Amino acid sequence: MSTTWIEETPELLNVAEMYRADAAAAEAGVPGLELMETAGAAVAEAVADLSPDGRVVVLCGPGNNGGDGFVAARLLAAQGREVRLALLGDAAKLRGDAAAKAAHWTGGIEAMSPGVLDGAWVVIDAMFGAGLARPLDGIALDVVNCLNASDLPCVAVDVPSGVNGDTGQVAGSAPRANVTVTFYRRKPGHLLYPGRGLCGRVRVADIGTPERVLESISPAQWENSPVLWRAAFPRPDPQGHKYARGHALVSGGRELTGAARLAAHAALRAGAGLVSIAAHRDALDVYRAGRPALMVREVTDALAFGDALADPRMRACLVGPGNGVTEETASRALAGIASRGGCVIDADAITVFAGDPDRLFAAIAAGKRDVVLTPHDGEFARLFSSHTDAERDGKLEAARTAALVSGAVVVLKVPTPSWQRRTGARRSVRTRRRS
Repeated sequence: MSTTWIEETPELLNVAEMYRADAAAAEAGVPGLELMETAGAAVAEAVADLSPDGRVVVLCGPGNNGGDGFVAARLLAAQGREVRLALLGDAAKLRGDAAAKAAHWTGGIEAMSPGVLDGAWVVIDAMFGAGLARPLDGIALDVVNCLNASDLPCVAVDVPSGVNGDTGQVAGSAPRANVTVTFYRRKPGHLLYPGRGLCGRVRVADIGTPERVLESISPAQWENSPVLWRAAFPRPDPQGHKYARGHALVSGGRELTGAARLAAHAALRAGAGLVSIAAHRDALDVYRAGRPALMVREVTDALAFGDALADPRMRACLVGPGNGVTEETASRALAGIASRGGCVIDADAITVFAGDPDRLFAAIAAGKRDVVLTPHDGEFARLFSSHTDAERDGKLEAARTAALVSGAVVVLKVPTPSWQRRTGARRSVRTRRRS
């Protein structure tokens, strides 16, 4: 059986939505046993790709992940591979599809222990799936710690055991996988750290779940991808002019000038027709020495910054990077929020409201719809610690709560995987705002 691998799609299904997808597939006439057989075949294929020779050790848990492991073990053994299978728990207590697949395994079943890793060339982690809500403990924890210490190649089923599929959080320990095989769609935990760093390469297998199932689920989170916004991206009109593409205003700091300059360059790259940096007289020469396409405007205070934004051709502004944690920065942020265009609040313009976040939220409520907050973890905690905790609730749920509390679009920054730093790509997770 050759696996059909699904190219990366932007939709992300949380654990509950994936359960619904499995149930909908069964209702559509695709039985669970067939889904499990195809899933196990995908795992076996991934193992063969990663390590085509040598002993395979399969670590099976008591649920459906373990069932996938039993299928992979049987198929690999049929291909002539030496397979050693260890089960966490009692085979007589397996239920449902997992029990049915275990019954087709004719090899030995060992009790789970670190010793089963002896002589392994590659390991399949089929102990627990994305829905595990407690830390690994006991023998499972011992085996995972031994696996990580051994540096053996590992293929994880669904997610590495111990990684929360919704949040990417790890309560205690989890295997470091070289490859993670998941099914139908990825989950947020595949993209969010620390889980992202443990998954290795994530491969999505088509196991027979009908594509139409996605419409009934209506997922609420996606990976940022041109697929989502390419059709709506504004294209320059050959007969248009620069003001039709918008004029952006960046608030420049007096001493720390690099961040504002980078942001202004980014606005030009993104397609703004004009970009101006508004700064104090002391810093004008630094900003003028930059890219000739950037205009520089002297502003002496927040009132002058607001006057600059009053120009009806101004479509958006950015306040915060390198601006300093001062009342002047707070006033510029409030002026940006009150202006007719969009407003991005970042860095110092977030931190300055740490002692009184309601002042910022009230201004957003009284202003307009297009306000974007772009905090990193520390800045996020300064504004929202009394409402949510990103470590406890997960970054997605924390960002949703923050958006509801603040009335803004919240972009909670996450680390960028190394392959994206090499290619220049950026990864973020989009969420649907709850009303």
